[in-house]
Amino acid sequence: MSIQPNKKKPNPIDTHVGSRVRLRRTMLGMSQEKLGDSLGITFQQVQKYEKGSNRIGASRLQHISEILGVPVSFFFEDAPGSGGQKAAGLEEHGSDYVVDFLSTSEGLQLNRAFVRIADPKVRRRVIELIKTLADAENATEEG
Repeated sequence: MSIQPNKKKPNPIDTHVGSRVRLRRTMLGMSQEKLGDSLGITFQQVQKYEKGSNRIGASRLQHISEILGVPVSFFFEDAPGSGGQKAAGLEEHGSDYVVDFLSTSEGLQLNRAFVRIADPKVRRRVIELIKTLADAENATEEG
């Protein structure tokens, strides 16, 4: 009978930072391969960073932030143990809900389409439409 080696679980901060790298990369429509090429590493290494199984060093994280066009602090917004610090612009559901949604195909498509709308009035009308549709669906489920 062989004993399985104890697999070390990734640090929650490393997992969170990796998920934020994945979120931003997918929001930009960038592949793991393209990010890896820009960093001079393999896409498999990018996968390990995004899963949190490999820790991202400070200089590498700075380089990733430059490639992805966000400040380094972006990767730590709403991190575990951050005292509930909220990322700018997030609603009551928190960043996990937003990250999960934006990681879906529908979330990415909606986000990409929405940011292409230049007129603020049209953006507000789209938001109101979505709220109305969501409220109507909730009313149907409740009644």
